[in-house]
Amino acid sequence: MAVAPDPRPKGGLDPEPRLDQAEANLGIAFRDRGLLRLALIHRSYLNEHGAAAEIREPNERLEFLGDSVLGMLTAEYLYKRYPRLPEGELTAYRTALVRTETLAGWARRFGLDALLYLGRGEQSDGDIPNRVLAGAFEAALAAIFLDRGIRATRRFLWGLLKADAERIIRAGQETNYKGRLQELIQERERVTPAYRTVAVEGPAHERTFTVEVLLNGRAIGNGSGNSKRVAQQLAAKSALIALGEEGIIPTDERPV
Repeated sequence: MAVAPDPRPKGGLDPEPRLDQAEANLGIAFRDRGLLRLALIHRSYLNEHGAAAEIREPNERLEFLGDSVLGMLTAEYLYKRYPRLPEGELTAYRTALVRTETLAGWARRFGLDALLYLGRGEQSDGDIPNRVLAGAFEAALAAIFLDRGIRATRRFLWGLLKADAERIIRAGQETNYKGRLQELIQERERVTPAYRTVAVEGPAHERTFTVEVLLNGRAIGNGSGNSKRVAQQLAAKSALIALGEEGIIPTDERPV
């Protein structure tokens, strides 16, 4: 998608070219372009240019609303797309889809990284933090909701979900074994698995950690890695395999 060169001014607002580009990128013609402008204003910009800016409010209230709109429409999409999945697995899917990295990726896809009003402190070598971009996406979603209504917002978001949801969910399932295990255990057993480091071997610069994952005090999996985080993920993976073999979770939930 073509994105305008970085239009951030030294002070004051330059709404028209920026908003023209934002509308083109989003594919939405706003009735109230003030909502779109507000969605693009980060607090750091007002902190640096408040005296010269034409408005005093950042996009945080829109971000708050957008978070709820995002969660509701994503839940609706998953409910209809996967009619046989139980609540726990739908929750895990939704978590993967609304995580910061996913939203930041969508923000970049629509060129919001080049269109935000940002203070210099929120940029490091031109790189904008994911949390800022995710907030901007939620704010833009809220602006669409307030300006065009729920149907247009659903059409906009579901277009992204139809294109990306299965890939994002699959990637999350392949890598976040701890998250998968926790969701499944909580759904079926109503408890949370625990992790215990049982061994640390090797010199300080080349440690190997061995971790067990426990269910009701019983070890159900173990893993070893060069950090506790890696070892925990591998322990969770082994637990998913073991529980599948025991029939506690469906075999199609086991990692390959």
